[in-house]
Amino acid sequence: MFQTLILIGNLGKEPEMRFTPSGQPVTTLSVATNRRYSGANGQPVKETAWFRVTVWGKQAETCNQFLHKGSKVLVEGRLTPDPETGGPHVWENNGKHGASYEVTASTVRFLSSREDGEEGEAIGAGLADSDIPF
Repeated sequence: MFQTLILIGNLGKEPEMRFTPSGQPVTTLSVATNRRYSGANGQPVKETAWFRVTVWGKQAETCNQFLHKGSKVLVEGRLTPDPETGGPHVWENNGKHGASYEVTASTVRFLSSREDGEEGEAIGAGLADSDIPF
């Protein structure tokens, strides 16, 4: 069996890099994807899905060095189910429920140019770190 997930989105916060006890680098990215459509009543609807992406090895170091909050990325990887539920990580923030999906990346491609800097449109822009579910 084979599974591949492809995401295009923006980082909602700065990458977080750490090292395993054996010295292996691992970076975690919070990636938000948006979907916009018209609802049944004709009103525009904006739907955001959050993905917690884990990147390993040399690619983890590169992501930590060059990506920042608001960076646009394409991620190829596989879904990693929550060990407790077998599905997405479910959360509650101020009475509002949601879910984030865990992804182990095989490839991360940078879609923002260096010139985009802080001025490029970002899904995560304007959000406080407390608004991000993980």
